[in-house]
Amino acid sequence: MSTEPQTMTLFMLVRTTPAWLALAPKDRFAFFDAHIDPLLAAQPAVKLRFYDAEFYDARVSDVLVWETADQAAYRAIVEGLRETPFWDHYFHIVDIIPAIENAYADHYDAKLIGAAA
Repeated sequence: MSTEPQTMTLFMLVRTTPAWLALAPKDRFAFFDAHIDPLLAAQPAVKLRFYDAEFYDARVSDVLVWETADQAAYRAIVEGLRETPFWDHYFHIVDIIPAIENAYADHYDAKLIGAAA
C-alpha cells in the first residue's frame, strides 16, 4: 500500500441555469476569466477540466473534473466559488463525487487497473 499523498479526483456535476444560458458566449468566457481563473491561479495544486454533458444527460449539463493531492487547496477553491455567481446563480451543483484512482488495487499492492505492464 502506497504511503504517498494520493491525488484525488473530484467530479462536480452541475446544471446550467437560465441566467447562464441568457449570457452571450463571449460573456460566459469573460465570467470564467474574471472569476474562475483567479481561483485556480491562487491554488496551483488544483487542476480543472470542464466537460459538456447536456447532449447526453438530462440531469446535468456539465462535469467539472478537479484533480489535486492538496485537499485544503480544493476546499479553498470551492469556498471561492461559493462567493461568486457561479454557485447557484449560473450553475446548480447537482453532486460532487470524490474519488481516488485505483485505490482498491493500491490497497492490496496489486497491479493498477489500466496501468502499463
